[in-house]
Amino acid sequence: MKPQFWTRDWFAAVAFSLVFAVLAFAVFADGFESLERYTYDLGVRARERTPSDRIAIVAIDDDSIRNLGRWPWPRTRQAELIDKLREGGAKVIGNTALYLEAEQSGDAALIATLRQQLDASPLTQQIPVEIETFNLMLKDAAHGSPQVGEIASAFETSALVRDYGRLVTELLGTLDAAARASGDGRLSGALQAQGRTLLPMVFTIGRPQGRPDALLPEFVRRSALTRIADRVGARADGALPLPTREAFVPIAVLGEAAAAVGHLNTTPDVDGAVRYEPLVLQHFDEFYPSLSLLIAASALNLGPQDIEVRLGEGVAMGGLEIGTSPALRMYTHFYRGDGTRPAFPVDSAYDLLSGKLPASKYKDKIVLIGTTAVGTGDTFATPVSPATAPVVTLAHAVSSLLQGDYFTHPAWTGWVELAVFLAIVAYLALALPRLGPTPSAALTLALAVGLIVTQIGVMASSAVWLKLTVAAVFLLAGHAFMTVKKFNITERLKQSSEVESAESNRMLGLAFQGQGQLDMAFEKFRRVQPVDDKLLDLIYNLALDFERKRQFNKAESAYQYIAGFNKDFRDIQQKLSRAKKLSETVILGGNAASSHPGGTLVLDATAQIEKPMLGRYQVEKELGKGAMGIVYMGKDPKIGRQVAIKTMALSQEFEPDELASVKERFFREAETAGRLTHPNIVSIYDAGEEHDLAYIAMEFVRGHDLTRHTKPNALLPVREVLRLMADAADALDYAHANGIVHRDIKPANMMLIEATQTLKLMDFGIARITDSSKTKTGMVLGTPSYMSPEQLAGKRVDGRSDLFSLGVTLYQLLTGALPFQADSMVNLMMKIASEAHTPATTLRPDLPPAIEPIIDKALHKNADERYQRGADMARDLRGVMSTVTAG
Repeated sequence: MKPQFWTRDWFAAVAFSLVFAVLAFAVFADGFESLERYTYDLGVRARERTPSDRIAIVAIDDDSIRNLGRWPWPRTRQAELIDKLREGGAKVIGNTALYLEAEQSGDAALIATLRQQLDASPLTQQIPVEIETFNLMLKDAAHGSPQVGEIASAFETSALVRDYGRLVTELLGTLDAAARASGDGRLSGALQAQGRTLLPMVFTIGRPQGRPDALLPEFVRRSALTRIADRVGARADGALPLPTREAFVPIAVLGEAAAAVGHLNTTPDVDGAVRYEPLVLQHFDEFYPSLSLLIAASALNLGPQDIEVRLGEGVAMGGLEIGTSPALRMYTHFYRGDGTRPAFPVDSAYDLLSGKLPASKYKDKIVLIGTTAVGTGDTFATPVSPATAPVVTLAHAVSSLLQGDYFTHPAWTGWVELAVFLAIVAYLALALPRLGPTPSAALTLALAVGLIVTQIGVMASSAVWLKLTVAAVFLLAGHAFMTVKKFNITERLKQSSEVESAESNRMLGLAFQGQGQLDMAFEKFRRVQPVDDKLLDLIYNLALDFERKRQFNKAESAYQYIAGFNKDFRDIQQKLSRAKKLSETVILGGNAASSHPGGTLVLDATAQIEKPMLGRYQVEKELGKGAMGIVYMGKDPKIGRQVAIKTMALSQEFEPDELASVKERFFREAETAGRLTHPNIVSIYDAGEEHDLAYIAMEFVRGHDLTRHTKPNALLPVREVLRLMADAADALDYAHANGIVHRDIKPANMMLIEATQTLKLMDFGIARITDSSKTKTGMVLGTPSYMSPEQLAGKRVDGRSDLFSLGVTLYQLLTGALPFQADSMVNLMMKIASEAHTPATTLRPDLPPAIEPIIDKALHKNADERYQRGADMARDLRGVMSTVTAG
C-alpha cells in the first residue's frame, strides 16, 4: 500500500522543524538563548586583543581599607586622592562612587546648621528692617525739629548702623569658607581643580508613566545627548534605548564641579552575567550617555555635544562608528590577562596616597577609581571571570570603545542564521534519509561541530556574533528525531502486520531465532493464532536452543507452553521433567575450577553430581541474577540453616588496579552490615571468597520483592503501604544510628515475607562496595530514579539520602508511577535536582491528603529540609495510617 504523505521523510522533517522553531524561539526561548550565550562566551575568550595601555585603575582594595579605614572614606581623603592624580597629570578621571547625599560628618553638619540658623535668625531677617524703619522715621521727623535732625544724623553714623552689615556679611562669609573646607566642599574644589573628573549616576530601568515631577538638575542635563539621528522607522519599530523612570544623581555641590555626569547602570543577562554596556538610556524625552561613553569621549577631547546617537544602529563620535544592538547596547570585549597579571593594571589607593607609588605614573592616563575590596559592592560574572568589580567592567567597556574592540550583531546575520536553519531543514528532509546510519551520524556530527567552530571563529576573527548554536542543536535533535522516526514507523508496520497476519509473526520468530534472539523469537511465536502442530514444532526446536544455551528455566517455559496446548506432543512430558531438573543446575565460574572444561564447575541435577561448596555452604540452586552476579540458595551443613548466597565475580567486573581496593571495601562493608540486627533487615551471616568469587551468605526469606506492587494494576492497599514504609523507615533509622547508609533503597531491595506479611530490607552496604569504582563492563551501579540530588551530584551522602529514596519508593507504591521520569539520564538528573514532583493526590485522588506533606518533606531537594531521622518519618506515616480504614 502506498504510504500516506504524512509518513514521508520530508513531511516529518518539516513538521519537526516547525515544532522546534516554536519551542526554541517562543516557548523555551530563554533556555535556548542560554546555549547561545555559552558559545558567545567561548568566542569572547577565543579572541586575542590587547587592552588599551592608556587605562589605569586605582582601587579601594582590601589593603586600602585595612590601612585607611572602612569605605566610604571621608570626602576630604577622597579629595586628596583626586589631588594626587591631578598632580601626576592624569588626563581623565572616572570616579565610580555615588555621591547621592551630603556628607554627614559632625563638622559639616554643624556648619550647615549654623548657616541655616543665621539665615533664619532676627539678626539677618528682622533687625535690618527695623533699623531701616527707625532711621526713616527719624529723618521724617527731622524736617520739623533741628534737635531730631541731630539725633537722626547721630544714629545714621553710629557704629551700630555702620558696622552691622559688615559684621553679618563677615559672619556669613566665615561660615561659607568653613563649608568649603568641609568634606563636600573640599572634594568639590578638587573636582574643579582637576577639571576632567566624571561622576556617575544611576537610573531605575522601566517604562515611565506620564511626565516627570521635575526636570533633572542643570548640571546633569548638560551631559544629555542632543544630536539624535532617527533612521527611517526606528522609533516606529521600537528601536529605542532602554527607558527609565527615576534618576539618582550626585549632590549639587559635587555634580556642578564635575566635568560631566554619566550613568553607571549595568544590565546583566538572565544568567546574571554582564556581556554588554547600555551606552545610552532614555529618560522621558532626554537621552543620557553611559559613564564609559563620556570617559572615552573626554579622552578624545570631546564632550556630550560631539556624540551623535543613531537610533537603532549605534553611536558616533570623533570619527568612531560604534555598532550596537537596536537598544544601543554595546557588546563589550572582555580582555584576558596573561595568567600572571590582570588585563588592566590595578593599583592600591593606599599605595598612591602613602607615596609608595609616584603620581607621575598616571600622566596622560585615563584613571578609573572604584572599589574592589570584599564586601564593598556587587561583583558580576563576565565571559572571562566569575566575579568582576564594576570598576574593572568599566575599564573593559572604555577600552572596547577607544580601540573598536566591541562585538557586533549586524542585521545581515539574521538572514545568514535563517539560511542556515533552512539548509538544515533541507538536509534533514532530503539528504539524511538517503544516507546509511553510520555515514549520516558522522556527517551530522561534523556539521554540528562545524557550526559551533564557525560561530567561535567568526567572533574571534571579525568580532561578529553569528548565532549558530541553536542551529547546531536543531541539527542534532533533527537527526535524532529522523532516526527514531524511521525506527518507530518500522515497528508500527511490524505490529500492524502481526495483527493482520499470523504468518508474519511466524516468519519474524524464525528470523529472530536465526539471529540468536531466542526471547524475541518466543515472544513472536506466542502471538501466532491459531496454534497448530507446526507452531508447536517451531517452539519445540526453540526450547532445544534454550537448552543448548543452558537457559533451562526458559526451556522449561517453552515446554510448558507446548504442554498447555498438547500434553502428548512428541516426548514433551520427558522434556518437561528433564528441564525442571536442569533448571536447578548451578554454574560457578572461576579460575579455581580450572580442572573442569572451560574453567567452569557445573552441577547437573540429572547426573547426581555432588553439590559444590562456597566456603562452608553447600550450593543447592540458582535463585536469580543481580547486577554483579548470581544469587543461590544454599545450606550450612553444620547447623542445617538455609541461606541465600549472593556472589560477585569482582575480578571479571573491575580493572586490576582497582580490584584490591574493591575487595577490601567488599569485606569491610559486609562486616559492618553484618552487625545489624533488626526485625526488618535481612541478616548477614558470613562473607568470603572462593572460586575467584566473592560471596555473602545472608538470611534466606521466602517471599517476593515489592517491584511487582509498583504497577498501577497491582498496588497494595494504602494502609498496607504506609505500614510497610513505616517499618522500612524504622529499619533505616536503626542502620543510620549505627553509622551505615544503604545507598540503594528501592522496591527491588525490599522483601515482603509471604508468611508474615512483614518487610525486610536487603543489600545493606552493597552499593558502597562498588562506590566510585569503574567496572570493565561499564555497568551502572545504583538506580538513578531513586537517587537523591546529592547522590547524583557525587557528593558525600548520609542517612537523609536513604530517606529521599524511601520517599520515591513510597510515592511509587501509592501511585504506580515514579515521581521523576525523563527520556534520558541527563534530563532525569536535572528533574531530580531542580524540578518539583507531581503531587501524589493528582495521580490518585483517593489518597489521604495528609500523605502529601510527608512525601514533600521526604523528596525535598535540600537535605537539611528533609526528614533528619527515619524515626520521624515512621511516626508521621503511622499517624496517617491511623486515619485510613483497612481494606
